Amino acid sequence: MESGCKQLNTRKSIKIEEVVRTPVLRCMALEDLLDSDTRVFAKLEFLQHTGTFKARGALAILRGLDDQQLAAGVTAVSAGNHAIATAFAAKAVGTSAKIVMISTANPARIEACQTYGAELVMVDDIHAAFDIADRIREEEGRFMVHPFEGPEIANGTGTLGLEICDQIAHFDAIVVPIGGGGLIGGISRAIKQQRPGCQVIGVEPEGADSMHRSFAANEPKSIDKVRTIADSLGAPFAMPYSFALCKQYIDKLVLVDDMQLRRAMGLLVQTMKLSVEAACAASTAALFGPLREELRGKTVVLLFCGSNIDWATFSGQAIFEDLDAA
Repeated sequence: MESGCKQLNTRKSIKIEEVVRTPVLRCMALEDLLDSDTRVFAKLEFLQHTGTFKARGALAILRGLDDQQLAAGVTAVSAGNHAIATAFAAKAVGTSAKIVMISTANPARIEACQTYGAELVMVDDIHAAFDIADRIREEEGRFMVHPFEGPEIANGTGTLGLEICDQIAHFDAIVVPIGGGGLIGGISRAIKQQRPGCQVIGVEPEGADSMHRSFAANEPKSIDKVRTIADSLGAPFAMPYSFALCKQYIDKLVLVDDMQLRRAMGLLVQTMKLSVEAACAASTAALFGPLREELRGKTVVLLFCGSNIDWATFSGQAIFEDLDAA
């Protein structure tokens, strides 16, 4: 558990010119619907390279590899977003990427990954995917770029927390989607160092609740299967480093179901003209669901983590409702 106590190393994480300092937006349309004096800001991280926060961690890892490791190339496991980020980072540093992707991954993500020149291995099961990636690592000597575990990932995602603290003078709470915990682990550590009184809240889909199970057991736990439309949050298990950060710095966890995610996707299109994936809508779903009363009257930051979704999939998932009745 000692890993969670280390301070954020900003100098070794990512060269500043390689990542976008994504904007923060005041969400007055959401505030009007809440009708509760709650002030809402969104960190638009879906405007990052590759469409998600994942580029921060992938670049942090690959920039730390030596010449021999770069010559051998890298591998990774992903439902899409981490695959795209790893392919992007590999191209940026001049190495090759062989990535194991889940066959149900969004077609737009598969195409984006191929655009960056990665070789793809498609499999049906997330647990089997990790086994195959391990075999690639052993047989081909490729470096495994983990999607959410390790200090480099936390340093990369921690830059998000530093940016938010620099961009918003005061906020009471931040709501962050959780997959494996690498995103919220890095963000929460950075924010708690800058704003110790800020409440850090993680949100998981009911069908991918590995962090809830891990918190209950006080050790990393797994789930047997991902059962949510938010496939980007479908980590099959928690791992020690990111779990330790989450246990130390997260104040609260909440769950949302797929119906809440669908409604949040529709709500963001209707109010802010943002067509984002279900994982990105999770923070909004939490604010309009289990956190609505708890955060009433406070200043809240929603982390909008990614937008890699094609229109056909989006239109099949999002639910559009009468906003006057919200």
